[in-house]
Amino acid sequence: MSPNPTRPSDAPAPFASECRTAVAAAEEAGALLRSRFPDGFAARPKGGLGDVVTDLDLMAERIVVDRIRERYPHDRILAEESGELGGDGGGRTWLVDPLDGSNNVVLGLPVYVVGVALCIDGAPVMGVVHEPVSGRTWSARQGGGAYGPGGRLSPAAGHRPPSLGGPVLAWTQGHAVRRDDLAARTLRTTVELGSRRLLQLWAPLLAWAMLARGDIDGFVGYRAEAIDLPAGALLAREAGMALRHLDGREFGGGFRGPDTERSFVAGRPEALPYLLELVAGAAGTEEQGPVAVPGSGARRRTDAAVPVLRADDGSPTTGPNPSPPAPPPTP
Repeated sequence: MSPNPTRPSDAPAPFASECRTAVAAAEEAGALLRSRFPDGFAARPKGGLGDVVTDLDLMAERIVVDRIRERYPHDRILAEESGELGGDGGGRTWLVDPLDGSNNVVLGLPVYVVGVALCIDGAPVMGVVHEPVSGRTWSARQGGGAYGPGGRLSPAAGHRPPSLGGPVLAWTQGHAVRRDDLAARTLRTTVELGSRRLLQLWAPLLAWAMLARGDIDGFVGYRAEAIDLPAGALLAREAGMALRHLDGREFGGGFRGPDTERSFVAGRPEALPYLLELVAGAAGTEEQGPVAVPGSGARRRTDAAVPVLRADDGSPTTGPNPSPPAPPPTP
């Protein structure tokens, strides 16, 4: 493994040892993934919503889990494919996403990462994201900052000037969100209308890394997956980004609780007011009863409200807000 600022040998900060373990494991798993991509693997369907799992997921997961078990045998582990691996580590839980972007890999797209996080009582305290294609690794520790190949990350480091055409944003939604989820569709469309470009990478941890690096201006998630959220959220927060629920509450980025508590807005602090205003009209409330699905002839229950958006004259409209807020001014 090549030298990487994410593995400081003399760092006295808490969770430094755990971070070194996670980085080494993620990079070892990444080397395997890189050696077998794009066609040295087999894939099969996973669940009934179009997801997939490959033998690369399983092999990479085994590498990461084994390395954690060797160093921290009593800790609990939640792995994407294996599920819960019990432990008695006093509230310590490792989260392992061995191949974030499996669908991309199956399509031959080199857009995938390995993610590892450590949570204490549900809250992230250490996170690692490794990109096998480029060999780059980013890591963060609670209160210790975020680091990448070029050193410590900050909101200003490497950030391009804002565009007059609007911010560049990323979007993610959980696997359980159906294609006909009206709240998700309305929120996504609203965000896209208010951005210069909306990225949908199918690899949320890569979007978090891009946000932490300053490559994009913001990231919006709807009922995000629990397994990859903590590592990415901690990386962004320690890089100086602001994280909020859709209604503006502070967003912790933990893995516990229902997915309705994992909808978020994240971005550069100066862009956050614009992003919160952008999603405010489409966020709705997180729990409600049955709603109609156009063309279905039936009613079903959803976990999020269908927002009632209004035109400039106050009349309701069924589409996204036709007048998104103006993008943040160029300094």
